[in-house]
Amino acid sequence: MIAARNRFVIFPPLFKFNLPHSRHYFKMRIGPCLTPLRYCSTMPIPQFPIVDTHQHLWDPDKVRLPWLDGAGPPLAAKHWTEEYYTATEGLAIETAMYMEVDAAPDQKMQEARHILELIASGKSRTRCAILCANPGSDGFRRFVDVYRDHGVVRGFRQVLHGGSTPAGYCLTPKFIANCHYFGALGKTFDLCLRPKELSDAVKLAEACPDTRFILDHCGNADPKAFFASDDPRRGKPDHDAYQWRQDIADLAKHENVFCKISGIVARVPEKWNAEDLEPIVTHCAEAFGEERIVFGSDWPVCKLGASLKQWVEALNEIASSWSPSAQARLWRENALYIYNIPRAPELK
Repeated sequence: MIAARNRFVIFPPLFKFNLPHSRHYFKMRIGPCLTPLRYCSTMPIPQFPIVDTHQHLWDPDKVRLPWLDGAGPPLAAKHWTEEYYTATEGLAIETAMYMEVDAAPDQKMQEARHILELIASGKSRTRCAILCANPGSDGFRRFVDVYRDHGVVRGFRQVLHGGSTPAGYCLTPKFIANCHYFGALGKTFDLCLRPKELSDAVKLAEACPDTRFILDHCGNADPKAFFASDDPRRGKPDHDAYQWRQDIADLAKHENVFCKISGIVARVPEKWNAEDLEPIVTHCAEAFGEERIVFGSDWPVCKLGASLKQWVEALNEIASSWSPSAQARLWRENALYIYNIPRAPELK
């Protein structure tokens, strides 16, 4: 295996992280400032440039996504750069990072080719990519090595909440060994797993201290888990709120893990507001601290609950009382650092 210390071409070695603001420091900065939240439509958009670290793009005529078979609106249609421009109109999104879309196994290289061609064209805000890779597969290194030296490929992801990836899947010796390889290459690995299996992520992060992990969607937290017991919208949440909080706190103890504030709006009930999301966002921010949280739109999956703009407005409402530096880190600065993204030129 390549020595991790000598192969961090994108990031410094993780044991050299300098995080001056602890979780407790961040809690002190934002805790006393939280104000009663209004409905998401009442807040202006952020006054910061935005890096979207979780942009999905797909064209069903080019790449097949099995999980969309039989799906109707709002996801089944083409969602490409033109549609993304429309969805982000009026938002100061300067850079977007493509996130793999769980394409059919035999089409993952085709997916990568389309995205890398798009980025190379320079005609979109999509400037780097997270591709799909399965650390538990026999062909893992062969696939990853095709893209290991590609400048715009910042990392990889495998969706771990499907039927073929049961609890504990990411803790097999092969999976762990291949996650070490991500660290040796200086590539990130996104963790997208069931909220009840966050303890698996804790063990994986501990086993691979030189690999940088990004926790997607606040650990796939379900906003309904935080509703009052007598709230008629509560229904049956996907997980227990107390256990989720504990697992997030345990995961945040590992400084090689970062948290993506994304995805949660796709799971809101009807007649939602920003206050419904606040417990999740605030706990993640307090646990990870302002240096280890990033924004992601999860577009177009976010449309299951809200438009991209509504999600941005809601998150802005929650974060608007944070310090300016904490807000800037959330919307942009942390993403530039974590993924080594150059500051964007003027994009058209």
